Amino acid sequence: MSHQFAPEQQELFICDVADAVLKDVMQEMEHPFYSLSKKPQTEIRRYEHNGCYIEVTPSVKGQATIFDKDILIYAISQLIAAKNRGDEISKEIKINPRNALIFARRGTGGREYESLCGAIDRLAGTRISTNIKTGKEEQYDNFGLLEKASVKRKYGMDGRLMWIKLTLSDWLFRAVESQEVKSIDPAYFDLGKPLERRLYEIGKKHIGNKTSFEISLEKLYKKSGTMSTKRKFKFSVKEIVKANNLPELDLIFHEQRDIIEYRWKQKQTLSSDYSIDGTTKVLPPLPKEAHIAVYKKFPTADTPSLEQEFRYWWSSEVRDIPENIVGAFFGFCKKILENPNYDNSFTKAVNKKESSASIQACENTQKLLFEHKK
Repeated sequence: MSHQFAPEQQELFICDVADAVLKDVMQEMEHPFYSLSKKPQTEIRRYEHNGCYIEVTPSVKGQATIFDKDILIYAISQLIAAKNRGDEISKEIKINPRNALIFARRGTGGREYESLCGAIDRLAGTRISTNIKTGKEEQYDNFGLLEKASVKRKYGMDGRLMWIKLTLSDWLFRAVESQEVKSIDPAYFDLGKPLERRLYEIGKKHIGNKTSFEISLEKLYKKSGTMSTKRKFKFSVKEIVKANNLPELDLIFHEQRDIIEYRWKQKQTLSSDYSIDGTTKVLPPLPKEAHIAVYKKFPTADTPSLEQEFRYWWSSEVRDIPENIVGAFFGFCKKILENPNYDNSFTKAVNKKESSASIQACENTQKLLFEHKK
């Protein structure tokens, strides 16, 4: 068997960005494209929600799993990093298998390389039909999570992998070109339960810039794509809530309402750094004027806690440092404190001896203070 390969075509994208930030396609975080079972799932599955549908047709080797998705996350992260750097990108990409395994926090032994080949087979064999848009286009025809894949080994079939070539589907590549992606935490790869990964994806996609996000257990069950019964799903979710292993997000189960609430985890420090292409941005300390501006409008506001919340929000996505940081902080606080559903979580306890002059505030704040005192 010949191992001579044609020279690389110019349009082939080489995955070589050393410090790529983890990215995932929002449509795949929102909807259940992948199997949550560690056993091969070969039956055709259809999911519908709010006018969107996905029909998944696996190969005889089974539907691509949420763990198989790791190699696509690696490829997407590389493409987005290169695009942000101003480089040309292509849906045809070349991957160093060892780098991909290290990126996904896996070992680099023979078993892991074979697992990678199995993942590629399932990704290439799983066919999708959907009307979910990417890049403002709908694709109704049948396409694969991978359109094509090839592997080069050093010594035939039993040799180590040298490189992998993948061709992404037009549907997936449009999402990359349109930057329809979300950052995910590297600790995502440490989650060993498929449902943990899926719950993290759904929460990270929906919480956005909000301090919290609620979803009914019924809707979460539907979005998860699980094949388990509702009773078993509920039990599994409660176990995940109890373990509290999800990166970035806390889960709270409101059992009386059958609601799952996502909240940003409380961090140990107020540091809000992120790195893009080796450049670290740090949100500077807020000047006293920022706290004073909020206090004048909302005298009962716990501004130190609001600053902490502001920093969590700022660091939850890649954002520029505001030119008017006082105004940005004030607007952030105002949006929370004047929300009709505000629950007094950022309201200071008021001393009974406090003079009436110190609580002369806007009508809305007085109402909130009255509710807080009751």
